[in-house]
Amino acid sequence: MPKLIKLYIRNVLIGFAIAAAFVAMLLWFNVMNLWHLVSGSDVGILAVVVLWFAHGIVFAGVQFAWAVMAMAEPDDSGPRGNTPVRSGELRPVMVPAEDTSKRARRLHRRR
Repeated sequence: MPKLIKLYIRNVLIGFAIAAAFVAMLLWFNVMNLWHLVSGSDVGILAVVVLWFAHGIVFAGVQFAWAVMAMAEPDDSGPRGNTPVRSGELRPVMVPAEDTSKRARRLHRRR
């Protein structure tokens, strides 16, 4: 199996495990009276599975994105960002340009 597929599967499993822990904490701490709603309903298990699956998709995506971005090599090419530009480095240059619009061609033909 390719390394990228292994990386993806591993991070998706980690994301769904984090989502399971998150949903368990939501139920344990009874956030927004969620435990009462789930335990008092006949479709409470389905609600927990859907909640876990929805959070699992989000957390798996974030986990995989973080893993891919963490693979980048550090860039030691010098300063970046708000690097000031010395005034002597920039010089204006004249660039010839033609107006190729339909209106300009019509006006040129009339002359």
